[in-house]
Amino acid sequence: MSEGDDSAREGSGSGAPRYSRRLSDKILIAFHHACDQADFEVAEQLLHILETMLTRRPYTPDGNRRRSIESLVAAHERLWHLRHTDAGEE
Repeated sequence: MSEGDDSAREGSGSGAPRYSRRLSDKILIAFHHACDQADFEVAEQLLHILETMLTRRPYTPDGNRRRSIESLVAAHERLWHLRHTDAGEE
């Protein structure tokens, strides 16, 4: 999907929420994109931003926080694995 398609969906005048994803979800998507392009420094910075967002929010009992934390842990594991796989091949 192109950025134009995304902005058209988000900015529709139908009274629906302007943004369909949480900011934390978009940061996680950007993290995976950085990993896919082997830009590990940017990926790490995005993880730090995501950690900041998740640790400052108050606890909500709806389960979103747990899923967010699990996604954050999985992202850290992916970055660790990519860095260590790369280091072993060089």
